[in-house]
Amino acid sequence: MDKPLVVLALPFAVFLLLSLAAPLRRRGVLAGWVSTAATAAAFVTALVIWRDGARGSLIVPWLPGDGGPMATVGLLLDGLSAPMLVLVTLVSLLVQVYSLAYLDDEPPRSLGRYYVYQSLFAFSMLGLVLSPTYLQMFVFWELVGLCSYLLIGFWYTRPAAARAAVKAFWTTKLGDLGFVAGIVMLWSNTGTFEFEALFRMAKDQTLPLEGLTTIMFLIYLGAVGKSAQFPLHVWLPDAMEGPTPVSALIHAATMVTAGVFLVARSEPLLVLVPAVLTIVARVGAFTALLAATMACVESDIKRVLAYSTVSQLGYMLAAAGAGAAAAGFFHLLTHGVFKALLFLGAGAVIHAVGTNDIFRMGGLWRFMPHTGIVFIAGTLALAGVWPLAGFFSKEAILEGVVAGGRPGVFVALAVTAFLTAFYMFRVVFITFFGPGHPHGDTHPPHDPPWLMRGPLWLLAALTVAIGVRFVIGAPGDHHPPVWLTVLSLALAGGGIALAWAMYGTGVIPVELVRRPLATIDFLARRRYFLDAIYGGIYRGLMLGFSRVVGWIDRYVVDGILNVCSAWSLRAGDALRRIQSGQAQDYVYGVAFGVLLLLVWARWWRTP
Repeated sequence: MDKPLVVLALPFAVFLLLSLAAPLRRRGVLAGWVSTAATAAAFVTALVIWRDGARGSLIVPWLPGDGGPMATVGLLLDGLSAPMLVLVTLVSLLVQVYSLAYLDDEPPRSLGRYYVYQSLFAFSMLGLVLSPTYLQMFVFWELVGLCSYLLIGFWYTRPAAARAAVKAFWTTKLGDLGFVAGIVMLWSNTGTFEFEALFRMAKDQTLPLEGLTTIMFLIYLGAVGKSAQFPLHVWLPDAMEGPTPVSALIHAATMVTAGVFLVARSEPLLVLVPAVLTIVARVGAFTALLAATMACVESDIKRVLAYSTVSQLGYMLAAAGAGAAAAGFFHLLTHGVFKALLFLGAGAVIHAVGTNDIFRMGGLWRFMPHTGIVFIAGTLALAGVWPLAGFFSKEAILEGVVAGGRPGVFVALAVTAFLTAFYMFRVVFITFFGPGHPHGDTHPPHDPPWLMRGPLWLLAALTVAIGVRFVIGAPGDHHPPVWLTVLSLALAGGGIALAWAMYGTGVIPVELVRRPLATIDFLARRRYFLDAIYGGIYRGLMLGFSRVVGWIDRYVVDGILNVCSAWSLRAGDALRRIQSGQAQDYVYGVAFGVLLLLVWARWWRTP
């Protein structure tokens, strides 16, 4: 288990170095190259692990207990964690290289702080992936949330970024409450947090089933928060206030993938509770469709991709709920590659034109051909066009949902596939081929420098290469039914054709399509009022509760103390008058006291 430990230790060592060595951190670019070099070494090590097919676990005691350790820590390397190591280190590496050019105008101290956060983020996600226990996973789970908060709010002087960071932090914490309650209840029932022990008990049918449905639902709530499932999806679009490379990292390989990874890791336990799987499948399908409708009307290029991520996460979890967790995890891996490509491509566009609004772009193909090519490659993959990676992973999900006997989920995902192709090519036709907008004669848009362009081309090549591998195939490869392949291609083709007709050529007026869907269009543009509802709940309940607490504190708690204080002052003032300083007054007092003693003694002795 030395190599996984190296992968985990490298970003943590850089985090400590940059945190403690202030002169290095303050030299921005140098800090960036140090972090990038360590991440590159971690990526190479992860590739070696994946190539060798290494498997194993390392468990050491952590929290002592009466009959042995109550909790353990260590490393777990298997078919889930090994490819995730490659994905996390690859995307982290390319994002860090890209950031050197994207944030080149950032002050050195600020850039150094950025790479401190990046290193901690990579360490946290790698630790989560390698965790052999639920408790250790939860520790890294919270570190991932902390890093997301720090990076989303990296430009904390912008009020919108600060609000988005806080929103992401507290929204995901709602799911985390369920997660921590679930694992504590699971330990109470089984006496262990370890995955291997729990899965062995599930296989041997010795796992206590009492309360397991509630336990697994609570653990699933953690995935609802982190992977932005309805109704806790509202934080992810606002998270676009962070730097675009951060968005690529969060959406492709870290924060939001943690929830899907948790569900995939928990599959041996989830299969024992069909009711929870049904919830996972239905919520996933609903989230996929809901987010897709919002992406169709969004004008901010990064928010379109954010809603797309929410939708695709719904796809992955719907597959897990339908009993096809392997297909969902496969889509997680392929999606991580081309979604990183799309976000970094969007960053190149924003970097060139200085706006996120697709309707203020237009005609960029002739100015930015490199960016246009790679962005279209990522769009084709996300739309599920053969022979790119996204086609095969989406097809595997649809096949798994059919095999799982969930026709309603299948229909929702099929409609989502059509909408995905439509809204992504809507962006392409408007941004790259739409009417040109004046971008300035002195500084026209142009393709980014090679520090940004290189990661884009590498991700585009990987997107194509993964697809080609499945086209070539291998002995024993599974082949889906022909009707499903035809349907998948028809859905993607139909979405592209509609986007071309509406935004490419204008053959179909936009209003002609929007008019019969006016209600959905109205609701989607307003996020189905979910943000307004949450805002109302916050103002009505949270702020109302805080006002009640404030009133109680001011008028009850402080009032009682103030009354007691006033009484004490008045009593002291009254008693102070006894001390007159005149001898005869004290004689009178002593005589009165003696008289009282005599009366008391007489009364006491009377039967």
